[in-house]
Amino acid sequence: MQRVSISQLLRKPTWGSGPAGFYTTEKILKYHNGAKIDIVDRLPTPFGLVRSGVAPDHPETKIVTNQFSRVASNERCSFFGNVSLGRDISLSEIREIYDIVVLAYGAESDRILNVPGENLLGIHSAREFVWWYNGHPDCNNMSPDLENTDTAVILGQGNVALDVARILLRPTSELETTDIADHALEALYKSSIRKVCLVGRRGPVQAACTAKELREILGTKDLSIHIKECDLSSSSADEEELKNSRIQRRVYELFSKASASRHPHSISGQKELHFVFFRRPDRFLPSLYNSKVRGVSIEKTSLAEDVGSGKRYAVGTGQFEDLDAGLVLKSIGYKSVSVPGLTFDEQRGVVPNLKGRVLKNNSSHPILEDGLYVAGWLKRGPTGIIATNLYCAEETVGSILEDLEKGAVRPNRHGRPGLVQALEGRGIQYVTLSGWERIDLREKAEGNLRNRPRTKITDWAELLRVANG
Repeated sequence: MQRVSISQLLRKPTWGSGPAGFYTTEKILKYHNGAKIDIVDRLPTPFGLVRSGVAPDHPETKIVTNQFSRVASNERCSFFGNVSLGRDISLSEIREIYDIVVLAYGAESDRILNVPGENLLGIHSAREFVWWYNGHPDCNNMSPDLENTDTAVILGQGNVALDVARILLRPTSELETTDIADHALEALYKSSIRKVCLVGRRGPVQAACTAKELREILGTKDLSIHIKECDLSSSSADEEELKNSRIQRRVYELFSKASASRHPHSISGQKELHFVFFRRPDRFLPSLYNSKVRGVSIEKTSLAEDVGSGKRYAVGTGQFEDLDAGLVLKSIGYKSVSVPGLTFDEQRGVVPNLKGRVLKNNSSHPILEDGLYVAGWLKRGPTGIIATNLYCAEETVGSILEDLEKGAVRPNRHGRPGLVQALEGRGIQYVTLSGWERIDLREKAEGNLRNRPRTKITDWAELLRVANG
């Protein structure tokens, strides 16, 4: 991208302070020397997925927050936390205040299975569980029951599912020096979970996890791995998939190696991880005495090929079996949510867009929204790793700069003063960058006393109290 110099001042907010929001901000500051950017977030804390999604035992992944902090401290950038789009201020108001609006607020909801019993107690989304152990203030009172069952079932076999399984099965002593939330660490100390089943609709060839994540959980201390040898049998179609994908090939090889090297008998005291392939949930089984889950009825599947796309998908065989479990975590995909005034594709869970330019409609003859853009999961769906958001942001910023050069966006609005006036007029207690820095300082100071990187504040009221000094 070429650096552009425009005589008028560009005022824009990035709504969402996760990786997509920060990468977008960083690129605009680099390529537009007249831009002033406000990063706005629903939470009092920045960094989105990096703070509330990355597993506590992956500190190396969180180093990217150093880069984001440098962006936030740029004199042309401001942070507004604890501001909810649609509740505290509408999208139409924001568009009146700013020249350009970039929506990058990610995915804060979940896909549902639509099978009987999905609302039983003891069933949670993996997102909620991840937010719980990472100290997200929305989930600090979740209290999953880890004491009254020895088995957990996780539906899904992607990286999030593996993260959740690892946290449940990893020796608690190894989590003591991480930034895991205090309430989660205490619950894991008391946990009775000794067996976790990771259930996938398809086979090991199609498993959605990466080799890095799989290798890590397979190497967990004192963990017995269970993979049925018959599930590793590969068809000619499987062989073709493996031939065409180095990533899938590496994952399959790890499964095969783990199965071949498994001790024939579980050692007493060892926890167990079972990979259950070619199964899909049919219904959740209620306890006889209350509305709590006691297990999952799963249907055996086989793979069929879509004639049009050639993709292989799972179909039921009519054969059923039950898995007993007092805890079920659904890791079947995150989902973005819309706000009033925004075109939204409910089926895909994304905002229809053309290289980041938001569309007014989702028809075959789309019309562009003036000055409205999208980045990250809201743009492409919940896929990829943190670095994927960098390339996604670059594309959106490229569209913004192109539109500016064409004169499609005319910078002339109030910007930051207009936002401050609107929020203060409604009594919204927003958090500035200095407020976040007070939270950060407090968390690190308390963590330092316990040989931890930080001790997270997980309560909304306490976060706001500390932020406002």
